[in-house]
Amino acid sequence: MSLLTVGTVAFDTIETPFGKAENVIGGACTYISYAASYFTKDIYLSAIVGGDFPTAEIDALKARGVNMEGLEVVENGKSFFWAGRYHQNMNNRDTLTTDLNVLADFNPILPESYKSCKFVMLGNLTPAIQQKVLDQLDGTQQLIALDTMNFWMDIALDELKKVLKRVDLLTINDEEARQLSGEHSLVKAAEIIHQMGPKYLVIKKGEHGALLFHEGRIFYAPALPLAQVTDPTGAGDTFAGGMMGYLASTGDISYENLKKSIIFGSALASFCVEEFAINRLKNLDKEEIENRVQLFRDLVHF
Repeated sequence: MSLLTVGTVAFDTIETPFGKAENVIGGACTYISYAASYFTKDIYLSAIVGGDFPTAEIDALKARGVNMEGLEVVENGKSFFWAGRYHQNMNNRDTLTTDLNVLADFNPILPESYKSCKFVMLGNLTPAIQQKVLDQLDGTQQLIALDTMNFWMDIALDELKKVLKRVDLLTINDEEARQLSGEHSLVKAAEIIHQMGPKYLVIKKGEHGALLFHEGRIFYAPALPLAQVTDPTGAGDTFAGGMMGYLASTGDISYENLKKSIIFGSALASFCVEEFAINRLKNLDKEEIENRVQLFRDLVHF
């Protein structure tokens, strides 16, 4: 089934203890689309870039089955740019530069073909923009997922709560779950967040995996222990893309299938961090993914 992703397509400059990558392709929509493309070829992207964004990269996404009709190109503008530096443990990073550029004026107008997408992944944008996207959908969606962050909880909490009432699934990290709910216990936090709207809650814990909450049930998906993590940038978006791509490919939003989708999302994220930016996500094959998923099965089977 069809998957709509709305978010950023951007340039990143990334420093980690293992090196530096300058002006590489990034953005939530980019990671989500590449990850999802290993499960479905019916993906619709809505984002904005400047005239500086390479046509070859747009063509590469099209080749992966991504409909780019919803990509707005501002010819005389510059694309969103982010620069960050990771610390030795890779869980902490410093943002060095954030240039919104054309993203500051992003007003997504969905093409007609986008409005009936059955699965929707709203990337980390202002709640006001997320609302605008929801207002344009035709109401036939099977699952609407939302990503957000502590920044929006700090400056736009009321708007964010309005959006949460309209979505089925929320993905946030553990600190964001605590901030949004006001509870330290993630179990209690999940109960409060469910009352805000989302039936499903996925709490990402980085190198410690992810938790799925639904109607009092909890599923834990571990992160795969890796010999080396080169670059964690985009891992969360890759996780979301793998998860939503798998759900769209099956059309099944049962709790049991959500559990499987989190394992597939985790598997894609484990590839993402092995190389800088989207490099690793561009050249996977089905057998690699199946073998990686099997490692997850082995990790928790007893």
